[in-house]
Amino acid sequence: MEQAERLWNSNYVKVWLANFMIFFSFMIVTPLLPLYLSDTYQADKDTIGLVLSGYTLTALLARPIAGFLVDSYPRRVVLLTCYFLFFAFFAGYLIAGTMTLFTMVRTLHGAPMGSVTVANSTCAIDVLPSSRRAEGIGYYGLSNNLATSIAPTAGLMVYDYVGNYDTLFVIALCTAGIGLAINCCVHFPVKEILPDKSPLSFDRFFLLEGWSEGLVMVGIGLSYGVLATYLAIYGKEELGMSTGTGAWFAVLCVGLIMSRLVGARTLRQGKVVENVNHGILVSVFGYLLFAAVKEPIGFYGAAFIIGLGNGHIWPGMQTMFINLAPNNKRGTANSSQLTCWDIGVGLGVVLGGMIIHAIGYSAVFWFAFIVNILGVAFYFAYVRRHFITHRLR
Repeated sequence: MEQAERLWNSNYVKVWLANFMIFFSFMIVTPLLPLYLSDTYQADKDTIGLVLSGYTLTALLARPIAGFLVDSYPRRVVLLTCYFLFFAFFAGYLIAGTMTLFTMVRTLHGAPMGSVTVANSTCAIDVLPSSRRAEGIGYYGLSNNLATSIAPTAGLMVYDYVGNYDTLFVIALCTAGIGLAINCCVHFPVKEILPDKSPLSFDRFFLLEGWSEGLVMVGIGLSYGVLATYLAIYGKEELGMSTGTGAWFAVLCVGLIMSRLVGARTLRQGKVVENVNHGILVSVFGYLLFAAVKEPIGFYGAAFIIGLGNGHIWPGMQTMFINLAPNNKRGTANSSQLTCWDIGVGLGVVLGGMIIHAIGYSAVFWFAFIVNILGVAFYFAYVRRHFITHRLR
């Protein structure tokens, strides 16, 4: 009995490491792709943006489908298939010899990336003891945070040393291959897949029970999308900081990691709502600080505070989605949360650009703060009560 309730069991550790490899392999090349396109194909800024945006669209489209597949077919098969495709597409970066081929590879790579994150997180929930599921979800997110904070720096260091982009693509390919090999060794619990003979409908791809939680995730994602996309140019043009972007995300990751470690204790006690309450209130002060204080202290202080907030929000909200869904819709629950986040970030990029063009940077960051405030108000006025009333466990 004691062994069954152990959080860091061997299967959970393997899935955790496999998730780290997903994000490490992806993030070691992502920050350098604009430079790669410029140096290799002499692409201008507009072309680079167009080439790299295709990935976001295919990832967004793939997530609901992945959730449906994970719930409808053996999860091990779905996970390993998605992971293999994610791994194989890194080889495409090595053999793409033209801008057109690279664009196709990058765009199509978004589909297995979006799918494997849904499949892997769902399988992580399967191998967790039910009594420690919320806590395990919180720790699982640390793999994302650690990989995201380490990989870009590692990529820049490797490139500065070897001066060769293909080396980075090989490292990404090998790292993803290691993650695939790790997942091949995971022993997943046997779950009977009951065929659903009802006709396909929207609720097979999106957790309708979590619509209000989804709206909150859209608002959080929109606010974050504005900051994450435009802080580099804002820091350079308004604050005179030409190298502040990497440090901003590093500080953000410190906040994320700290809050996940602290929040795991409250999640262990089943305090899911309290975890989100704290995170959503802390985060809004970060957006206020970023908008109101146009100094480096506001710039970096906001990163830390937003990290602290999001580190509580993410595992808490994911647990909410999972607890609103029956066991046969865990994949749909995971994909629904991630899809809402993607939609929010995408809206932040588009609307943020329009506001900056029309009014300026100050207005767009106040816009991000206002959206966040509206999300907080909606959460406290309706969402937390909705979750408490409709949760299944």
